[in-house]
Amino acid sequence: MQIVVVSPFLDRYHGTELCIIEQVERLSSKHGWGIHLFSQHVENINGLLTETPKSSATGFICWHKVSEIPGPHLLKFLWWFFANRSARKTTLKHVEDRSLLVYSPGINCLDANAITVHIVFHEFYARVRDELTLFKVPVSRWPVTLHRRIYYKLTMALERRIYANPKVRLAAVSKLVSAQLEKHFGRTDSVVIPNAVDTGIFNTEARLARRSVSRHSLKLHDSDFVVLLIGNDWKIKGLDQLLRALAIIKIPIRLLVVGKDDPGLYRSALRQLRLEDHVRFLAPSADVLSFYAAADAYVAPSLEDAFGLPILEAMACGLPVIASVQAGASENVVDGTTGYLLRDPMNHAELADLIRRLASDKLAAQKIGAAAAQFVKSSVSWDHNVSATREFLENALASSQD
Repeated sequence: MQIVVVSPFLDRYHGTELCIIEQVERLSSKHGWGIHLFSQHVENINGLLTETPKSSATGFICWHKVSEIPGPHLLKFLWWFFANRSARKTTLKHVEDRSLLVYSPGINCLDANAITVHIVFHEFYARVRDELTLFKVPVSRWPVTLHRRIYYKLTMALERRIYANPKVRLAAVSKLVSAQLEKHFGRTDSVVIPNAVDTGIFNTEARLARRSVSRHSLKLHDSDFVVLLIGNDWKIKGLDQLLRALAIIKIPIRLLVVGKDDPGLYRSALRQLRLEDHVRFLAPSADVLSFYAAADAYVAPSLEDAFGLPILEAMACGLPVIASVQAGASENVVDGTTGYLLRDPMNHAELADLIRRLASDKLAAQKIGAAAAQFVKSSVSWDHNVSATREFLENALASSQD
């Protein structure tokens, strides 16, 4: 079987893109599928080809590079949307006489047969709408705010057109996303295929083996209680509430914030909350295990997160986690046993209480982390994810040929 995968970029720094890499590598190597990958950038994909193999070839991943242009995100998205369709039309007519299944993570084209939904922008926009009101932001931020509003409106229009089409097969990365697809588009037929984690990389033994070196490199003391947050949109990840929570905790806490966002937006808040010496902003790294190794707990007070892969990775590493119920990965947390659930991510007092519990009773925190690691090891794997994805795509192909 050969399929087309459409994604603007693929790397191991982002949850959605990492998931697609794990899927295509296993579909290729273990199931002999041919993958035609249309992207603008790819990184760290095993066995990647850049020349189209013969039509009879099996078990390959071939990257067909799609052109891009500089400019604001909206313009780049529009270019990508039409450029990948043009590239596929030009390239694939020489590959197969028959049509190929088009698989997309999210909305990347109008002709996808199967889509894995990692975020529902209708739900996301409802949570950030107030922040996009012009009179609530400085005039200097109006261009950025207008840009975001137009982009989200365009994306929601595409969602209405694509997700409401019963001919497009949908998979959701969590029950949370599946419920949102039913709520906004009446889709009761989406298949839930949760993301997974590689426990060969993320495990308690690996984390503890690197703990001393990781903490030393970040100039952390053994006595420091360190909490970690990883993500690229810190406001949506709940950083504002996390900072307010830390400000009212009497126990000294160190916070590591990892991601691609602007730390400058939080300098004023750090000064007002007197947290300048307690919070560090770090750039993402392919060696994400080093961040987990330096931490004592993982905190994810997300306002909206379709999944939240770092929650699962932290659990696999034996870290106690605090996960917002608005994150899809919280479905893996048994409250008080494999982690703590944050019922209201806007309630920083509730969040402070949960962090205080972990920091004041390290033995109980270690017990919760051990239970989390055992749960992930026994219940979550990429092989299970790929097996379910394979069935999903085969069913999508069969229905597209009816």
